[in-house]
Amino acid sequence: MFGASAENLLRQAREVQDEDLQKFCSRIAALLQNKEYNKEAVDSLQKLFLIVSATKYSRTLSRDVLHKLHSTLCFLKAPQPVLVLCSAILREVLPCSALTLSCDEVNDMKTMSLLSSIILAQGSKNDEVEAVCSRVVKLLETRQAEGQSSRFLVPILSKVLDFAPATLTEEQVNAVSKKLVDWLRYASTLQGVSLSSGGFFSPRSRQPASILEVDGAVAGDFFTVLSIGQYYTEDQWLNMHSFSMIRKWLQCFGASGVNSNDADEKSELDSSVMSMVSASSTSSRLMPPKERLREKTFEYCNRLIEQSDRNALKKSDSELQKACLVEAVTLLDLICRQDPQFVYRAFPVVKALYGRISSDSVFARVLLPVTQFYLNHSELAAVDSEAVYRHLFTKIPSERYHDTMVAFEFFQFCRRNRKTLSENVGIFHKSFPNLLKFLAWNTPSLFPEFIELLPDLIRPDTSIEMLHSLLDLPCLTAALEAQLRSLTLLASDKVITDQSRKTLNSAEALQDQYYQSMFFYILRVEAGAGDTIDRLNLLHEVLLDMAQQPRVVQCAQTVPILLQVFFNVVTQFADGPLINQLVLVILERCSLLYNIPDFKTEVQRVFSSQLMVLCKLYPPLIVEQSKELLEFCGVVSNIINKENFFTHVVWAVGEYMSLSYDKRCTVEQITKFFETLEALLFEITQLRASACVPKYSPRVITVLMTTLAKLASRSQDLIPRVSLFLTKMRPFVRSALISSLYSEDDIQEILARANELNNLLKAPNVAQLILGPSADIANPRWYKDTNASLPLTLRTVSRVLQREPAPGFSA
Repeated sequence: MFGASAENLLRQAREVQDEDLQKFCSRIAALLQNKEYNKEAVDSLQKLFLIVSATKYSRTLSRDVLHKLHSTLCFLKAPQPVLVLCSAILREVLPCSALTLSCDEVNDMKTMSLLSSIILAQGSKNDEVEAVCSRVVKLLETRQAEGQSSRFLVPILSKVLDFAPATLTEEQVNAVSKKLVDWLRYASTLQGVSLSSGGFFSPRSRQPASILEVDGAVAGDFFTVLSIGQYYTEDQWLNMHSFSMIRKWLQCFGASGVNSNDADEKSELDSSVMSMVSASSTSSRLMPPKERLREKTFEYCNRLIEQSDRNALKKSDSELQKACLVEAVTLLDLICRQDPQFVYRAFPVVKALYGRISSDSVFARVLLPVTQFYLNHSELAAVDSEAVYRHLFTKIPSERYHDTMVAFEFFQFCRRNRKTLSENVGIFHKSFPNLLKFLAWNTPSLFPEFIELLPDLIRPDTSIEMLHSLLDLPCLTAALEAQLRSLTLLASDKVITDQSRKTLNSAEALQDQYYQSMFFYILRVEAGAGDTIDRLNLLHEVLLDMAQQPRVVQCAQTVPILLQVFFNVVTQFADGPLINQLVLVILERCSLLYNIPDFKTEVQRVFSSQLMVLCKLYPPLIVEQSKELLEFCGVVSNIINKENFFTHVVWAVGEYMSLSYDKRCTVEQITKFFETLEALLFEITQLRASACVPKYSPRVITVLMTTLAKLASRSQDLIPRVSLFLTKMRPFVRSALISSLYSEDDIQEILARANELNNLLKAPNVAQLILGPSADIANPRWYKDTNASLPLTLRTVSRVLQREPAPGFSA
């Protein structure tokens, strides 16, 4: 209902004609001229803002109304809603020639905030941005009149840092840095007073109370964002505003204050000496503004970490503590990267913090910046950080996979540090079973992040296990669902001791000792426990009640894409033994898949295309895996259940079972494949008048015929058997039973292929060249060199194929 109403309002706003708009603007100009800031004025301004913002093209307002909006914006006594609406309207319609804004003479902080937001929203002229920066810095340096507040100017600086930090001069940067030092470090530790109008109980008669800690104790040190008060003074508000933008400020201007060579020399000094120097307030005051800002920010972060150790009385304060810890550790990391001398002072603080929070997974988001700090500085501080990395990658995904924010930030952390993690952190590659839990539970939101991270997780020693894990990803989602549901069951009442009982509920199965080994494997935290499990069919049966869950189905839809990325990476480094293993997994798992609609079909489609890639990359695999391929090709049910994949396997056998690809290819091996495929083709083409004849696609039949012809051309004793079989294809497809199953186009396709192959096999030497060309047939010399034999061969083949049909094939 709300959507329809909103759409109706937008349509009406877009349909307002220019003539009606000018009349409406005249009425608004009259209201603003008379300073009638009543409900009618607010409603009219709201409608005007909707009109100018609802269309893609700019609406043209009269010069009169533009100047009235500007003058109202500069009128200090105008109500706040009116000021905000005037500012929003001008942001939509400017720039235009009818009005040029300037902040050179503005002295009111609130007006400056509104005007600068309009100017910066246009953001096309550097001189305008420079004028805003100059005015803001000048206002910050002047003594504030009563009722004025510098905190209106801090968002302006933050906005400038977003898109044009270079417009600030060195002098302006130093001036603002000095202000930030004062705001961060020297805010009042007494609470403010309420804005009461007086009376018998006026707060003027009471002394201001002290600022409190989150646990209710009186604050014993300087004010921070974690200091609690009923009312806040102006400098306390500025303290909180400054902390919100200090990281952005240091990122833009912090590094320029330290010479890199000097920093390297300082980093080699003894940590105790550095602590003594930094602890001296006199030396701190003698620092340049940027270095002093880093020093005070460092003290501020230490104070926040100390405050976060207190037990908060309110849950909201507890959440604020975690957020402040994230920001404090991130700032410490930034300061240490800009000036390595801080590393020796920061590491004991961060190490103590890690020891305090590592045992509680609710601090998972804090562990990310802590680990980032160890990644960046543990080598300089000569600290062993392997335990920190192992804790992060093994514990957090298992316990916080259902926390979407933790999952997203975890993947962001991995992406930012992918090079360092890949080269220096061994647990990173082995933890992919754990990282997959994040993806399995949060597939829609994390899929783009994981796609970028996946290539960095694939290594030769774990690639087979990774392939199994990707295929089992929907099972992992189902197991996580079952794990959460099982938490509601009473284990003592639900444990099943009778192994002959069939468990229908996956949550119950998770409690059953008979199935626990399977769940332990699928929910493992680290690679290396084995490639897969022996009882996959049983696992799929147990998890069958989860197969239709939306989360499981969504996860299954991403697996084909993940497999494609996986094979693209693996084929870049795979050697012969690894390719053999991959093919074995493909043959085994093409039927061992979780029973989700369309899941098997899509996975088999990827397997089909990748089998061709692997065969082309390493053709000897057909000979080396001949036993497994024979077993696969000899089963008729494989055609019914996985026709597309079966067709590709048969084609690969015909293409690469050749002496030109592998010297180990023997006549015995060719004959075995020939007899297996011959029996298979005979079985699917024989007539069974008394039974229902299954329909096999013409593609399967033609590929089988072609593969038999290819194998026969390499062992010419088999040619008579193929020719006899090809001759019998016409009575087969023209029989009444088969004709009712196939269309005329399908029949003609089968007959045409049989005719072509039969004619080709009448010239065995030509058939061997055409059906089994050498591997270098793609060399351009075979097509450009007139002395080469291929052009002559092609002409010969053309004459062979254009002969009259053989007996039995006449129309």
